[in-house]
Amino acid sequence: MKIENLFYGERIKLAAVREEDAEVMFKWGEDAKYLRNVDTDLAIPYTLKQMESEGSPNSNEVYFRLRTLADDVLIGFVAIHGIEWNNRCGQLAVGIGNSDYRGKGFGAEAVRLILRYAFYELNLNRVGLDVIEYNTQAIRTYEKAGFQLEGRVRSAVLRDGHSYDRIMMGILYSEWSSALQVK
Repeated sequence: MKIENLFYGERIKLAAVREEDAEVMFKWGEDAKYLRNVDTDLAIPYTLKQMESEGSPNSNEVYFRLRTLADDVLIGFVAIHGIEWNNRCGQLAVGIGNSDYRGKGFGAEAVRLILRYAFYELNLNRVGLDVIEYNTQAIRTYEKAGFQLEGRVRSAVLRDGHSYDRIMMGILYSEWSSALQVK
């Protein structure tokens, strides 16, 4: 498969961190739904200074901001973190912080873009992730991208007096490339 532009999808692109992004992402920190879906940590807003350091270069992580192609609007982020180069594996993290762009397929496109990057550019063999069981929209997105259920960590997340499982999913290069040839 020949790639026209490694960083561009149909509607979004994988972009570098920009100084002005911190202010936008700072506002996303006030969105409890976003915070509670993107991570299992405490839903606590970051300071502007903390946002400014997010996405700093790290040898075991690649981090991109997601921007629309049409008007260059910052809508989220995507990363492969915890990369184990010797094992050729890493963990996916993705978030659509701009609520105007949620539920419209931008997350799915971001997942497709970062998997292409992970397998073609980083030469990974496996990408894993974990997601909270109540985030059914994200789970469907991951399944459509080819991720397989690998297990669950029971009652690993406590929210509003209820416990939820952490769903573990993964995709191998062979599964991803086979799916591309079918399309």
